[in-house]
Amino acid sequence: MNALLLACLLLVTFPLKVIALDDDDVQETKKPNSVSEHSSIKINSALQKSSGIQTLKLKANHHQEEFIAQGKVINIQPLLDLRNRYLLVSTDRTNSQAKLTHAEQNLSRHQDLYTNGATSKRNLQEQEALWQSHKAQVTATEFQDKALLNEATVLWGKNLTDWALTKESRQLQPFLNNQEKLIQVTLPSNKHLPETIKTIYVNTAGDRTKAQTAKFVSVATQSDVVAQGESYFFKTSAKNMLSGMNVMVWIPEQTTELNGVSFPKSALIWYLNQAFVYQKTSAETFARRPLLKYSALPDGSYLSDTLNPEDEVVITGAQMLLSEEFKGQIPSEDDD
Repeated sequence: MNALLLACLLLVTFPLKVIALDDDDVQETKKPNSVSEHSSIKINSALQKSSGIQTLKLKANHHQEEFIAQGKVINIQPLLDLRNRYLLVSTDRTNSQAKLTHAEQNLSRHQDLYTNGATSKRNLQEQEALWQSHKAQVTATEFQDKALLNEATVLWGKNLTDWALTKESRQLQPFLNNQEKLIQVTLPSNKHLPETIKTIYVNTAGDRTKAQTAKFVSVATQSDVVAQGESYFFKTSAKNMLSGMNVMVWIPEQTTELNGVSFPKSALIWYLNQAFVYQKTSAETFARRPLLKYSALPDGSYLSDTLNPEDEVVITGAQMLLSEEFKGQIPSEDDD
């Protein structure tokens, strides 16, 4: 009874005050029921300018998925050593062949002389022995040539062997001038390089945005012991690469290209673990649109099929729009 009396006294002394908000004092913002719907906010042109809001019209783009592999800049000195040995053997073979040709001519002349009784059998036999000696030398150089060819093919594969074991190797010259580097790329054990892939992207610092192209040379005959995957040789004109350096490699997947529109990283904002962008839908209206699917591009931008070409999105000031949007949803309190 005492408690009820006390409550009545409090109501009489301190009556409840009902707060009424004027519609003109509230910023109307559409609030979505799900991430598939769009939230919008209205910002007048003067505030857009003072806040530094910038927009960009989107353009169609496409991208092919990539996977990462490891590579290493190869020291080609062993290949050059094989080339030098080949050139020496080639010189010896040329000299031996010239001596053999000369010995054949002398042998033929002495055979005619012996037939006509103009020389002794001993002289003929000496010429035959000399011819046999030069013929053996030519055969030896041919064996050496074959052995070098087999050694180079086992270690470097057919293409690089063809480059090295020719007298005038135009393909090898850029490596000698340090204009190109040879890279051995080893794929993950569950990956395969499609025959259609002739260009990959490499960077020693692991930075995809600064990666440079490398062109296919041939299948490598030896794989990396650690990686245990398929191995290939590529050449690149990328600068600042030294023999022995490890290289990060990006290889296109043999899949359907992703199509959509690209936008810079600055347009992307996050709210409740969901990615959004703000699209300008009129001169003073911006809609927050969820990105349910998007992919990173090599240049640091993103690709999404949620948006369309010619859509205009905010690339500077998106975070400010998010703050203004939710600030507009909080009703102001009456201090009276």
